[in-house]
Amino acid sequence: MIIALAGGVGGAKLADGMAQILGGDLTVIVNTADDFEHLGLSISPDLDTVVYTLAGIANPETGWGIAGESWRFLEQLARLGGPTWFRLGDRDLATHILRTERLKRGETLTAVTASLCERLGIAARILPMSDAPVRTIVETAEGPLPFQEYFVARHCAVAVKSFSFAGIEQARPSAAVVDALGTAPLQAIVVCPSNPFVSIDPILALPGMGELLRARGVPVVAVSPIIAGAAVKGPAAKMLRELGLAVSATGVAAHYRGLLKGMVIDTADAGLAADIEAMGIAVKVTPTLMRNATDRRRLAETCLAFAGTLAVK
Repeated sequence: MIIALAGGVGGAKLADGMAQILGGDLTVIVNTADDFEHLGLSISPDLDTVVYTLAGIANPETGWGIAGESWRFLEQLARLGGPTWFRLGDRDLATHILRTERLKRGETLTAVTASLCERLGIAARILPMSDAPVRTIVETAEGPLPFQEYFVARHCAVAVKSFSFAGIEQARPSAAVVDALGTAPLQAIVVCPSNPFVSIDPILALPGMGELLRARGVPVVAVSPIIAGAAVKGPAAKMLRELGLAVSATGVAAHYRGLLKGMVIDTADAGLAADIEAMGIAVKVTPTLMRNATDRRRLAETCLAFAGTLAVK
């Protein structure tokens, strides 16, 4: 059994590569702190990206949304003067409507997600990090912004100062997450190449999560989302720069110091291996850019083999 921590397109791609190998022996714990309410609907962007990707229906051009999407709802919404800054496709809309209705009936987000995965034929287990609401707040030079306003409405155009997670003190890892981390046979934990600040940190910030991760005594391996000083997708590099951190795999390693036993970095960053190893983190150098399903599986195989070589004291 392998557990992956993921959020966003990069995390979903590596999770898909591992799912190709592991099937039902993979559990993906997904960030839900970018969830929000829009037009009365409960939207879970990271969860949906992971679900759609592992179901094989994700838009291959954007990495998010559904392939072959249509936009009649959004066109009519605009005609009626409604907000169109967050793009809801017609097929995607079905997910949000069903999720909202079932949550209002009292089902947990974990149960709703499991049902969606079953209907879409996903063998791996996809778990929301918590069934309690947590919301990322981006502290900016212009004041605090809810994450989706910063990310989608403002296109990450304002400078970041810090992050906070509203509701994190009251939230806990879901019962399914506790079970996966606490009782299931486990070989390794893989931190996917997701944004460290807004995809992985909310998972790690959940009260009790750190203790669960440390208690298992298995290697934790991360894949750097930064290649040659740039993020493959998203604002991770911009955030590192604005926070005064190294915009490199070294900066990511320093952010995760104390958690990781190993780190996978791209061949373009081979020269950084010694600096990362000086932090007490073993390094594997390999091509990490995932252009297609073959790349995803190859990187997943490398990560799993690397984790197998790391002993945890």
